[in-house]
Amino acid sequence: MRILFVADGRSPIAGNWLRHWIERGDEVHLVTTFPGERLPGLHSFTLLPVAFGGMGAGGTARPAAPAFGLRQRLRGMLRPLRYWIGPLSLPYYQRRFASLVEGINPDLVHALRIPFEGMLAEATPAGVPLLVSVWGNDLTLHAQGSPFMKAWTRRTLGRAQALIADAERDLRLGQAGGFSGPTLVVPGGGGIHLDEIQASRTRPQALPEAIPVGAALVVNPRGSRPGSLRNDSFFQAIPQVLERFPQAFFICPGMAGDADSERWVAGLGLAERTKLWPRLSQPQLWTLFHRSQVYVSPSLHDGTPNSLLEAMACGCFPVLGDVESMREWITTGVNGRLVDARRPQALAEAMIAALSDSDFRQRAAQENARLIASRAEYGRCMAQADALYQKMT
Repeated sequence: MRILFVADGRSPIAGNWLRHWIERGDEVHLVTTFPGERLPGLHSFTLLPVAFGGMGAGGTARPAAPAFGLRQRLRGMLRPLRYWIGPLSLPYYQRRFASLVEGINPDLVHALRIPFEGMLAEATPAGVPLLVSVWGNDLTLHAQGSPFMKAWTRRTLGRAQALIADAERDLRLGQAGGFSGPTLVVPGGGGIHLDEIQASRTRPQALPEAIPVGAALVVNPRGSRPGSLRNDSFFQAIPQVLERFPQAFFICPGMAGDADSERWVAGLGLAERTKLWPRLSQPQLWTLFHRSQVYVSPSLHDGTPNSLLEAMACGCFPVLGDVESMREWITTGVNGRLVDARRPQALAEAMIAALSDSDFRQRAAQENARLIASRAEYGRCMAQADALYQKMT
Protein backbone atom coordinates (compact mmCIF):
# COMPACT_ATOMS: atom_id res chain seq x y z
CA MET A 1 0.00 0.00 0.00
CA ARG A 2 0.90 3.65 -0.33
CA ILE A 3 0.27 5.18 3.11
CA LEU A 4 0.55 8.81 4.15
CA PHE A 5 0.99 9.34 7.88
CA VAL A 6 0.47 12.68 9.63
CA ALA A 7 2.33 12.73 12.96
CA ASP A 8 4.84 14.41 15.22
CA GLY A 9 7.88 12.98 13.48
CA ARG A 10 10.00 13.26 16.63
CA SER A 11 7.76 10.93 18.58
CA PRO A 12 9.12 7.44 19.36
CA ILE A 13 5.50 6.27 19.51
CA ALA A 14 4.89 7.45 15.95
CA GLY A 15 8.20 5.93 14.86
CA ASN A 16 7.21 2.58 16.33
CA TRP A 17 4.02 2.65 14.27
CA LEU A 18 5.67 3.74 11.01
CA ARG A 19 8.46 1.18 11.16
CA HIS A 20 6.03 -1.73 10.84
CA TRP A 21 4.79 -0.59 7.44
CA ILE A 22 8.25 0.44 6.25
CA GLU A 23 9.73 -2.94 7.17
CA ARG A 24 6.82 -4.73 5.53
CA GLY A 25 7.68 -3.03 2.26
CA ASP A 26 4.81 -0.57 1.93
CA GLU A 27 5.38 2.87 0.40
CA VAL A 28 5.28 5.11 3.46
CA HIS A 29 5.15 8.92 3.42
CA LEU A 30 5.19 11.22 6.44
CA VAL A 31 3.91 14.74 7.02
CA THR A 32 5.40 15.86 10.34
CA THR A 33 4.09 18.79 12.35
CA PHE A 34 7.43 19.26 14.16
CA PRO A 35 10.98 19.33 12.80
CA GLY A 36 12.89 16.10 13.31
CA GLU A 37 15.12 13.51 11.73
CA ARG A 38 13.83 11.55 8.76
CA LEU A 39 13.12 7.91 9.58
CA PRO A 40 15.06 5.56 7.26
CA GLY A 41 12.89 3.98 4.59
CA LEU A 42 10.39 6.82 4.17
CA HIS A 43 9.49 7.69 0.58
CA SER A 44 8.87 11.31 1.48
CA PHE A 45 9.20 13.52 4.54
CA THR A 46 7.44 16.90 4.65
CA LEU A 47 7.28 19.46 7.46
CA LEU A 48 4.00 21.35 7.88
CA PRO A 49 4.40 23.12 11.27
CA VAL A 50 0.73 23.72 11.95
CA ALA A 51 -0.12 25.50 15.22
CA PHE A 52 3.46 26.77 15.58
CA GLY A 53 5.05 23.32 15.56
CA GLY A 54 8.75 23.46 16.37
CA MET A 55 8.49 26.65 18.41
CA GLY A 56 8.41 24.88 21.79
CA ALA A 57 4.62 25.06 22.08
CA GLY A 58 4.07 21.34 22.48
CA GLY A 59 4.81 17.90 21.13
CA THR A 60 6.03 14.58 22.41
CA ALA A 61 9.80 14.87 22.47
CA ARG A 62 11.42 16.47 25.53
CA PRO A 63 14.98 17.56 26.06
CA ALA A 64 16.94 15.87 28.82
CA ALA A 65 19.13 18.87 29.57
CA PRO A 66 18.69 21.20 32.55
CA ALA A 67 16.94 23.69 30.27
CA PHE A 68 13.95 21.36 30.46
CA GLY A 69 12.58 23.26 33.46
CA LEU A 70 12.46 26.56 31.58
CA ARG A 71 11.13 24.84 28.47
CA GLN A 72 8.41 23.15 30.48
CA ARG A 73 7.29 26.43 32.06
CA LEU A 74 7.25 28.02 28.60
CA ARG A 75 5.13 25.17 27.27
CA GLY A 76 2.76 25.58 30.22
CA MET A 77 2.29 29.24 29.37
CA LEU A 78 1.95 28.68 25.63
CA ARG A 79 -0.52 25.79 25.78
CA PRO A 80 -3.63 27.94 26.45
CA LEU A 81 -2.48 30.39 23.77
CA ARG A 82 -2.00 27.52 21.34
CA TYR A 83 -5.54 26.32 22.00
CA TRP A 84 -6.89 29.71 20.87
CA ILE A 85 -4.45 30.75 18.16
CA GLY A 86 -3.20 27.38 16.87
CA PRO A 87 -6.45 26.50 15.07
CA LEU A 88 -6.21 29.77 13.13
CA SER A 89 -3.20 28.36 11.28
CA LEU A 90 -5.14 25.34 10.02
CA PRO A 91 -6.69 26.78 6.81
CA TYR A 92 -3.28 27.82 5.45
CA TYR A 93 -1.62 24.48 6.16
CA GLN A 94 -4.66 22.50 5.09
CA ARG A 95 -4.39 23.96 1.57
CA ARG A 96 -0.77 22.84 1.40
CA PHE A 97 -1.69 19.44 2.83
CA ALA A 98 -4.50 18.84 0.33
CA SER A 99 -2.13 19.65 -2.54
CA LEU A 100 0.46 17.26 -1.11
CA VAL A 101 -2.10 14.45 -0.83
CA GLU A 102 -3.11 14.91 -4.45
CA GLY A 103 0.54 14.61 -5.50
CA ILE A 104 1.22 11.47 -3.45
CA ASN A 105 -2.16 9.87 -4.23
CA PRO A 106 -2.10 7.56 -1.18
CA ASP A 107 -4.36 4.56 -0.65
CA LEU A 108 -4.87 5.78 2.91
CA VAL A 109 -4.11 8.74 5.18
CA HIS A 110 -3.53 7.98 8.85
CA ALA A 111 -3.28 10.84 11.38
CA LEU A 112 -1.62 9.78 14.63
CA ARG A 113 -3.40 12.18 17.01
CA ILE A 114 -6.25 14.67 16.71
CA PRO A 115 -4.58 17.97 17.74
CA PHE A 116 -3.21 19.10 15.44
CA GLU A 117 -2.34 16.23 13.10
CA GLY A 118 -5.90 14.96 12.66
CA MET A 119 -7.16 18.52 12.30
CA LEU A 120 -4.65 19.06 9.50
CA ALA A 121 -5.60 15.77 7.84
CA GLU A 122 -9.29 16.74 7.96
CA ALA A 123 -8.50 18.40 4.61
CA THR A 124 -7.81 15.01 2.98
CA PRO A 125 -9.54 15.19 -0.43
CA ALA A 126 -12.73 13.23 -0.95
CA GLY A 127 -12.09 9.74 -2.22
CA VAL A 128 -9.00 9.18 -0.05
CA PRO A 129 -9.82 7.24 3.15
CA LEU A 130 -8.85 8.99 6.40
CA LEU A 131 -8.08 7.04 9.56
CA VAL A 132 -7.47 8.96 12.81
CA SER A 133 -5.81 7.76 16.01
CA VAL A 134 -6.97 9.24 19.30
CA TRP A 135 -4.27 9.68 21.95
CA GLY A 136 -4.78 9.88 25.70
CA ASN A 137 -5.83 13.51 26.22
CA ASP A 138 -7.20 14.37 22.78
CA LEU A 139 -10.87 14.26 23.78
CA THR A 140 -10.75 14.61 27.57
CA LEU A 141 -8.39 17.61 27.79
CA HIS A 142 -7.28 19.22 24.51
CA ALA A 143 -10.74 19.27 22.88
CA GLN A 144 -11.96 21.28 25.86
CA GLY A 145 -9.16 23.86 25.58
CA SER A 146 -11.17 26.42 23.60
CA PRO A 147 -14.29 26.65 21.43
CA PHE A 148 -11.97 26.45 18.39
CA MET A 149 -10.41 23.20 19.62
CA LYS A 150 -13.83 21.71 20.24
CA ALA A 151 -15.09 22.72 16.79
CA TRP A 152 -12.02 21.39 14.97
CA THR A 153 -12.14 18.15 16.96
CA ARG A 154 -15.74 17.61 15.86
CA ARG A 155 -14.80 18.41 12.25
CA THR A 156 -12.00 15.84 12.40
CA LEU A 157 -14.26 13.17 13.89
CA GLY A 158 -16.87 13.91 11.24
CA ARG A 159 -14.36 13.49 8.39
CA ALA A 160 -12.63 10.37 9.74
CA GLN A 161 -13.76 7.08 8.23
CA ALA A 162 -12.13 4.90 10.88
CA LEU A 163 -10.94 5.52 14.42
CA ILE A 164 -8.16 3.89 16.42
CA ALA A 165 -7.87 4.52 20.16
CA ASP A 166 -5.92 3.05 23.06
CA ALA A 167 -9.03 3.07 25.27
CA GLU A 168 -12.66 2.06 24.72
CA ARG A 169 -13.59 5.31 26.46
CA ASP A 170 -12.24 7.35 23.56
CA LEU A 171 -14.24 5.41 20.99
CA ARG A 172 -17.38 6.21 22.96
CA LEU A 173 -16.40 9.88 23.23
CA GLY A 174 -15.53 9.96 19.54
CA GLN A 175 -18.93 8.59 18.59
CA ALA A 176 -20.58 11.16 20.85
CA GLY A 177 -18.53 13.81 19.02
CA GLY A 178 -19.83 12.88 15.57
CA PHE A 179 -17.78 9.86 14.44
CA SER A 180 -19.38 6.82 12.85
CA GLY A 181 -17.48 3.98 11.25
CA PRO A 182 -15.09 1.11 11.97
CA THR A 183 -13.04 1.24 15.17
CA LEU A 184 -10.09 -0.52 16.75
CA VAL A 185 -8.55 -0.45 20.23
CA VAL A 186 -4.77 -1.01 20.30
CA PRO A 187 -1.91 0.72 22.16
CA GLY A 188 -0.98 4.13 20.80
CA GLY A 189 2.42 2.94 19.59
CA GLY A 190 0.97 -0.12 17.88
CA GLY A 191 1.78 -2.56 20.67
CA ILE A 192 4.48 -3.88 22.98
CA HIS A 193 7.54 -5.71 21.66
CA LEU A 194 7.46 -8.53 24.19
CA ASP A 195 10.40 -10.37 22.62
CA GLU A 196 12.63 -7.31 22.99
CA ILE A 197 11.46 -6.64 26.54
CA GLN A 198 12.13 -10.21 27.60
CA ALA A 199 15.54 -10.21 25.93
CA SER A 200 16.40 -7.01 27.82
CA ARG A 201 16.33 -8.95 31.10
CA THR A 202 19.64 -10.55 30.19
CA ARG A 203 21.08 -7.40 28.56
CA PRO A 204 20.72 -4.67 31.20
CA GLN A 205 21.67 -1.17 30.12
CA ALA A 206 23.83 1.29 32.03
CA LEU A 207 21.74 3.79 33.99
CA PRO A 208 22.61 7.44 34.79
CA GLU A 209 23.41 6.66 38.45
CA ALA A 210 24.04 3.67 40.66
CA ILE A 211 21.00 2.39 42.57
CA PRO A 212 21.55 1.58 46.27
CA VAL A 213 21.89 -2.14 46.93
CA GLY A 214 18.75 -3.59 48.49
CA ALA A 215 16.60 -0.58 47.67
CA ALA A 216 12.87 -1.02 47.08
CA LEU A 217 12.49 0.87 43.82
CA VAL A 218 9.55 3.06 42.88
CA VAL A 219 9.63 4.61 39.40
CA ASN A 220 7.60 7.57 38.10
CA PRO A 221 8.80 7.71 34.47
CA ARG A 222 6.46 10.06 32.61
CA GLY A 223 8.13 13.39 33.23
CA SER A 224 6.26 16.60 34.01
CA ARG A 225 2.85 16.94 32.34
CA PRO A 226 0.94 19.88 33.84
CA GLY A 227 -2.79 19.34 33.62
CA SER A 228 -2.41 15.58 33.18
CA LEU A 229 -0.23 14.32 36.06
CA ARG A 230 -0.26 15.28 39.73
CA ASN A 231 3.42 14.91 40.47
CA ASP A 232 3.00 17.31 43.37
CA SER A 233 0.88 14.64 45.09
CA PHE A 234 3.50 12.02 44.27
CA PHE A 235 6.32 13.98 45.89
CA GLN A 236 4.18 14.77 48.94
CA ALA A 237 3.47 11.05 49.35
CA ILE A 238 7.15 10.06 49.47
CA PRO A 239 7.82 11.04 53.12
CA GLN A 240 4.91 8.84 54.24
CA VAL A 241 6.30 5.88 52.30
CA LEU A 242 9.80 6.43 53.71
CA GLU A 243 8.43 6.38 57.25
CA ARG A 244 7.27 2.81 56.65
CA PHE A 245 9.97 1.78 54.17
CA PRO A 246 13.24 3.65 54.78
CA GLN A 247 14.82 1.43 52.12
CA ALA A 248 12.48 2.78 49.42
CA PHE A 249 14.18 4.66 46.59
CA PHE A 250 12.33 6.84 44.07
CA ILE A 251 13.51 7.40 40.49
CA CYS A 252 11.88 9.94 38.15
CA PRO A 253 13.17 9.75 34.55
CA GLY A 254 12.42 12.79 32.42
CA MET A 255 12.38 15.22 35.36
CA ALA A 256 16.05 16.27 35.48
CA GLY A 257 16.18 20.06 35.39
CA ASP A 258 12.44 20.49 35.91
CA ALA A 259 12.20 23.42 38.33
CA ASP A 260 8.94 22.35 39.98
CA SER A 261 10.18 18.82 40.63
CA GLU A 262 13.46 20.13 42.01
CA ARG A 263 11.57 22.43 44.40
CA TRP A 264 9.49 19.57 45.74
CA VAL A 265 12.52 17.34 46.27
CA ALA A 266 14.48 20.10 48.01
CA GLY A 267 11.57 21.44 50.03
CA LEU A 268 10.60 18.02 51.39
CA GLY A 269 14.20 16.93 52.03
CA LEU A 270 13.96 14.00 49.61
CA ALA A 271 17.30 14.30 47.82
CA GLU A 272 18.87 11.27 49.51
CA ARG A 273 16.11 8.87 48.42
CA THR A 274 14.71 10.56 45.28
CA LYS A 275 16.53 11.05 41.99
CA LEU A 276 15.41 13.18 39.07
CA TRP A 277 16.96 11.59 36.01
CA PRO A 278 17.14 12.72 32.38
CA ARG A 279 14.97 11.04 29.83
CA LEU A 280 16.05 7.42 29.30
CA SER A 281 16.37 5.41 26.11
CA GLN A 282 13.85 2.63 25.62
CA PRO A 283 16.30 -0.15 26.64
CA GLN A 284 17.36 1.86 29.70
CA LEU A 285 13.74 2.28 30.73
CA TRP A 286 13.14 -1.46 30.42
CA THR A 287 16.21 -2.11 32.57
CA LEU A 288 14.80 0.24 35.21
CA PHE A 289 11.36 -1.41 35.06
CA HIS A 290 12.89 -4.87 35.48
CA ARG A 291 14.66 -3.67 38.62
CA SER A 292 11.71 -1.75 40.11
CA GLN A 293 8.89 -2.97 42.32
CA VAL A 294 6.33 -0.20 41.74
CA TYR A 295 5.37 2.01 38.77
CA VAL A 296 3.52 5.25 39.59
CA SER A 297 1.53 7.46 37.21
CA PRO A 298 -0.60 10.00 39.15
CA SER A 299 -2.96 10.74 36.26
CA LEU A 300 -5.91 13.09 36.08
CA HIS A 301 -6.35 12.77 32.30
CA ASP A 302 -4.97 9.85 30.31
CA GLY A 303 -5.38 7.18 27.72
CA THR A 304 -3.29 4.03 28.04
CA PRO A 305 0.35 5.07 28.50
CA ASN A 306 2.82 2.91 26.61
CA SER A 307 5.14 3.13 29.62
CA LEU A 308 2.40 1.52 31.73
CA LEU A 309 2.09 -1.43 29.36
CA GLU A 310 5.88 -1.83 29.26
CA ALA A 311 6.09 -1.69 33.06
CA MET A 312 3.36 -4.33 33.31
CA ALA A 313 5.27 -6.52 30.85
CA CYS A 314 8.38 -6.15 33.04
CA GLY A 315 6.54 -7.22 36.20
CA CYS A 316 6.34 -3.76 37.79
CA PHE A 317 3.30 -3.18 40.04
CA PRO A 318 1.07 -0.27 38.80
CA VAL A 319 -0.17 2.52 41.07
CA LEU A 320 -2.26 4.87 38.94
CA GLY A 321 -4.68 7.73 39.02
CA ASP A 322 -8.24 6.44 38.99
CA VAL A 323 -9.33 7.49 35.51
CA GLU A 324 -11.66 5.55 33.24
CA SER A 325 -9.03 4.46 30.73
CA MET A 326 -6.91 2.89 33.49
CA ARG A 327 -9.90 0.85 34.67
CA GLU A 328 -9.82 -0.93 31.31
CA TRP A 329 -6.51 -2.49 32.40
CA ILE A 330 -6.29 -2.40 36.18
CA THR A 331 -8.56 -3.84 38.86
CA THR A 332 -7.63 -2.56 42.30
CA GLY A 333 -6.52 -5.37 44.55
CA VAL A 334 -6.01 -7.76 41.63
CA ASN A 335 -3.29 -6.43 39.33
CA GLY A 336 -2.61 -2.91 40.61
CA ARG A 337 -4.12 -0.02 42.53
CA LEU A 338 -6.17 2.94 41.30
CA VAL A 339 -6.35 5.98 43.57
CA ASP A 340 -7.36 9.62 43.61
CA ALA A 341 -4.14 11.19 42.28
CA ARG A 342 -5.00 14.49 43.96
CA ARG A 343 -4.54 12.90 47.40
CA PRO A 344 -0.94 12.27 48.55
CA GLN A 345 -2.25 10.04 51.35
CA ALA A 346 -3.98 7.76 48.84
CA LEU A 347 -0.84 7.47 46.71
CA ALA A 348 1.28 6.75 49.79
CA GLU A 349 -1.08 4.04 51.02
CA ALA A 350 -1.10 2.36 47.61
CA MET A 351 2.70 2.35 47.37
CA ILE A 352 3.02 1.05 50.94
CA ALA A 353 0.51 -1.73 50.28
CA ALA A 354 2.43 -2.81 47.18
CA LEU A 355 5.83 -2.73 48.87
CA SER A 356 4.47 -4.62 51.90
CA ASP A 357 3.30 -7.71 50.02
CA SER A 358 5.65 -9.45 47.62
CA ASP A 359 3.14 -12.27 47.03
CA PHE A 360 0.54 -9.71 45.94
CA ARG A 361 3.03 -8.15 43.55
CA GLN A 362 3.87 -11.57 42.13
CA ARG A 363 0.22 -12.44 41.51
CA ALA A 364 -0.33 -9.05 39.90
CA ALA A 365 2.74 -9.56 37.68
CA GLN A 366 1.37 -12.86 36.43
CA GLU A 367 -2.02 -11.36 35.61
CA ASN A 368 -0.42 -8.37 33.90
CA ALA A 369 1.82 -10.61 31.78
CA ARG A 370 -1.30 -12.43 30.60
CA LEU A 371 -3.10 -9.18 29.79
CA ILE A 372 -0.19 -7.74 27.82
CA ALA A 373 0.28 -10.94 25.80
CA SER A 374 -3.42 -11.14 24.92
CA ARG A 375 -4.22 -7.46 24.34
CA ALA A 376 -1.05 -5.48 23.64
CA GLU A 377 1.53 -7.67 21.85
CA TYR A 378 2.90 -5.74 18.86
CA GLY A 379 2.50 -8.41 16.17
CA ARG A 380 -1.06 -9.20 17.20
CA CYS A 381 -2.04 -5.52 17.33
CA MET A 382 -0.48 -4.64 14.00
CA ALA A 383 -2.26 -7.56 12.35
CA GLN A 384 -5.52 -6.03 13.55
CA ALA A 385 -4.44 -2.63 12.22
CA ASP A 386 -3.56 -4.17 8.86
CA ALA A 387 -7.02 -5.75 8.66
CA LEU A 388 -8.58 -2.33 9.30
CA TYR A 389 -6.38 -0.73 6.62
CA GLN A 390 -7.44 -3.39 4.11
CA LYS A 391 -11.09 -2.85 5.00
CA MET A 392 -10.77 0.88 4.33
CA THR A 393 -9.04 0.50 0.97
